[in-house]
Amino acid sequence: MISQSVCRLVVLSIVTLFSSPASAASLTGRVVDPDGRPVPGATVIVAGQGQHLRTTLTNQQGEFSIDAPDADGLALRISLPGFRGEMSSVDASQARNVGDIRLVISAVSESVLVSAAHVDIPLSQASSTATVITGAELEARQVHSVADALRTVSGLTVAATGGHGAVTGVFPRGGESNFTLVFVDDVPVTTFGGEFDFAHLSTENVERIEVVRGPQSALFGSNAIGAVVRVVTRRSGAPAVSGGVEAGGYDTFRVNGATAGSAGRLEWGAGGERLTSDGYNGRRTASGLTVENDDYTRASGSVSAGWRDDRFLVRGQLRHSTDERGAPGPFGSNPIGAYTAIDTTSRGSNEQTTASVSASVPLTAHVRAFVQTGYHRLESDFASGFGPSESSSRRWSARGQVDFPIARAVEMSAGAEVQREQAGSTFIVGASAEPAPVKRTIGGYFAETRWTAAPGVFVTGGVRVEDLRGDAIGTLPVADTVSVNPKAGVAWLLDPGAANLTKLRASASTGIRPPGAFDIAFTDNPSLKPERSRSVEAGIEQGFAGGRGSVDAVAFFNDFDDLIVAVGSFRESSRYTTDNIANARARGVELGLSGGRRFLPQRPIDLRGRLAYTYLDSEVLAVDQDDEAPPPFTVGEPLLRRPRHQFSTVLTATAGRLSAFLGGGARSRVLDVEPSSGTFGGLHYATGFTSWNAGGSWRLHKIGDVYARVENLFDEVYEEALGFPALGRRATVGLRVAAGR
Repeated sequence: MISQSVCRLVVLSIVTLFSSPASAASLTGRVVDPDGRPVPGATVIVAGQGQHLRTTLTNQQGEFSIDAPDADGLALRISLPGFRGEMSSVDASQARNVGDIRLVISAVSESVLVSAAHVDIPLSQASSTATVITGAELEARQVHSVADALRTVSGLTVAATGGHGAVTGVFPRGGESNFTLVFVDDVPVTTFGGEFDFAHLSTENVERIEVVRGPQSALFGSNAIGAVVRVVTRRSGAPAVSGGVEAGGYDTFRVNGATAGSAGRLEWGAGGERLTSDGYNGRRTASGLTVENDDYTRASGSVSAGWRDDRFLVRGQLRHSTDERGAPGPFGSNPIGAYTAIDTTSRGSNEQTTASVSASVPLTAHVRAFVQTGYHRLESDFASGFGPSESSSRRWSARGQVDFPIARAVEMSAGAEVQREQAGSTFIVGASAEPAPVKRTIGGYFAETRWTAAPGVFVTGGVRVEDLRGDAIGTLPVADTVSVNPKAGVAWLLDPGAANLTKLRASASTGIRPPGAFDIAFTDNPSLKPERSRSVEAGIEQGFAGGRGSVDAVAFFNDFDDLIVAVGSFRESSRYTTDNIANARARGVELGLSGGRRFLPQRPIDLRGRLAYTYLDSEVLAVDQDDEAPPPFTVGEPLLRRPRHQFSTVLTATAGRLSAFLGGGARSRVLDVEPSSGTFGGLHYATGFTSWNAGGSWRLHKIGDVYARVENLFDEVYEEALGFPALGRRATVGLRVAAGR
């Protein structure tokens, strides 16, 4: 529920703004490649001095026209993967035609970033550590799963419990696998309590994936305690249709199709995919077992439509997916000999739906309002030798936000959001064994200020008040909580127009994860509170070789407090109580090296690459008011499935119709639980590993590509989660067609 005081604050802010309209005129120009040829489909970005970010796309002749205010200090940038255009400063007194903007090969490209502020900002202005993976990169690397795309992002550890469709978690900077808030377009798709299985999220029709590390609860509230991953689908631009089919090892087959574009004021996007795989079925394990029940099927479809002009935008989207997978159990490492047979019975399925409607409307020449309503539903069924079970998670949300300038070079956003969520399960029942879903209402009230303090200096400060109110479960009351989460950051471009750009940045923030359904339902503790994190980070990015290369480094310091554990093993505690008494910390460094170069002996060859390394020092701390750690942990041990050392690299090359890639990564050993008995079986180390992928494609005329890849190139035997073997070497061949790209 939005309080009257918040409403009054928003209304008062609007009323006190300048009432005179700001003049605007079209800013025009042309974007060309390094050889002087026009570049269609490049994104033109105009921002600065507290003005709303404006974007447009170049036409087939590389030309653009964008409505830009008559103001001094505006910055014009070009966004195109693998290229960079010199940043131009536009003042009111200058001509409104900027002429030709020539792109150069660049390791770091500008991009529009949605997830680092309450409004779209250029990536170069972000004070948090942010990575943007474009659809072009996904296509070049032949990546069809968001989880696989995230394996190359420093600071993230991806752990899958097997092959296609196996439960897959992402651990951000030492945080838990439920510490990442995930959006598909504008809808949060994490379940009640922050859980999300990355195994089933496809890259079909994806325009870009944004990853912002560090707590972001000042922006997004609950569950943004460690990182935010936002998947943005294609839904505008030049009309295009694409489709493809591929087949590969482990009897894997995939077919997909998509379309996106604009026609006049209408824009649309749609996509669909189906993937099947037999996994390890029919193969024998090292202990002589024949694997069964390892097959996987997923299908997904999405559609979006919008209407826009120079001022208004209304958009709706709907996405639905289903998946089913067998659960043969951990047939790999068996440290205590607990696993003796393949489970041929256990099998799980999921059905997921997301929907949203949003609108962006100018209230005055200076004030813009954004409203959105969203819905997410996940229904899961599981069959095992103990009988069938089911679970569900649902969320309804509504959000209102107003963006306005409060002084020259200072812009503010303020608003409120309400979420109503519930979760249920076969195992969450009342005193008479009747279903007893857990329900909660979350009200979020937020404000953020963005200040262009000087040319190239961007300061951000914000806060969100989260009001969590849980419904009683039978006679058991549920604690209400009010949490205040601030964030502050600064990004400094030392010489904004330099080819070898230097960027310094620093930020501090906090995050929360409210208790999950099982945390609440299986306790006699009515005072259970959210888990919390505090984080500080500082980084530097330095270009070299005229912008063709870049190095970056960031140090981060995370503290995790009020972690929820069962405390029955501690002295004088109820065996049924969970409490906020566990603590942990994580410190680390992320390093990156990027480069790109075009060779011109007789025909152009574009070569690009990136290397990323993460050092992580995580530690289990003592519980509150005791010198012990939650069993079976001991104080000082590393957190589960968090490697101390991790690296990844990707190299791509394009020459005419031919393109190729080589990518891989390595991880040091990690502490894990016994795969069959969990923590009751004790803690054991999973060994480190290295894995490589390679592939290439050949363009057929203008509308098609044939491609092939080999994953796990050297047939490495390894486990990302102890006891669950990753797939061995497998080859895939496919055909992709596209019109209008």
